[in-house]
Amino acid sequence: MTSTAPAPASSAPVSPGNAPVPPGTDLRDLFRAAYENRYTWDPGFGGYQGRCVWEQGERRVQGQFTVGADLKARVEGVEDEAVNKAIGSQLWEVCIHRVRRSFEQTHGENSFTAGDTDAVGVEVIVGGKNSGDRYRINNNVVTMVHRHIHGTVVTIFTKATTDTGAGYLSRCYTSSYSDPASGAIKGGTSTFTDTFVPLGGQGPWVLSERVIETEAGPGPGGETQAASQQTFRFEDLAAL
Repeated sequence: MTSTAPAPASSAPVSPGNAPVPPGTDLRDLFRAAYENRYTWDPGFGGYQGRCVWEQGERRVQGQFTVGADLKARVEGVEDEAVNKAIGSQLWEVCIHRVRRSFEQTHGENSFTAGDTDAVGVEVIVGGKNSGDRYRINNNVVTMVHRHIHGTVVTIFTKATTDTGAGYLSRCYTSSYSDPASGAIKGGTSTFTDTFVPLGGQGPWVLSERVIETEAGPGPGGETQAASQQTFRFEDLAAL
């Protein structure tokens, strides 16, 4: 079973859909609506498989992959350990964002208060368990994520989305890392461009291509890391 249907795409909103929300407003209901508008897989998701291709410059490597019902990715036929790990990492990233967890499971111990409003959306200031995290939401889409993860701050801006009819997927977004204490940037900003397709033409929606363009930036030892581009393709996709 091969999925070739293009994913319908839409531009993410670039200006607030409604009048600015007064700072200090309780945004729990608005943030919940945006959270629940994300596309996730049904609890009965059975997994899928296909061919995986990695390209960088003149290099091209391919193998096979399986994502099981346990949402664990397995890559075979790719002997280069770094490439094998890179492919598996992209599949893992997709899987963890497709897991359906209730709003209360994820954010039950947090509070959500409005900050300022700009072209990206209204700022959502998190208090409680995840105090220090921030988001922006616009027209029922989470357009910015600023989270503390394992001693590093990750900031993501969503530029465009794919409408699956059952929630949205981020189609184009940027990601950057910084030091939580100093704010110093770690590495270059990466731009992700994703293409999603429904398995068998009907769903569930899975990743068929991801292009990652990373700008030059400071490395862990202070050296400058060169800019790079990687392309991951997932083809001949079939449900398990």
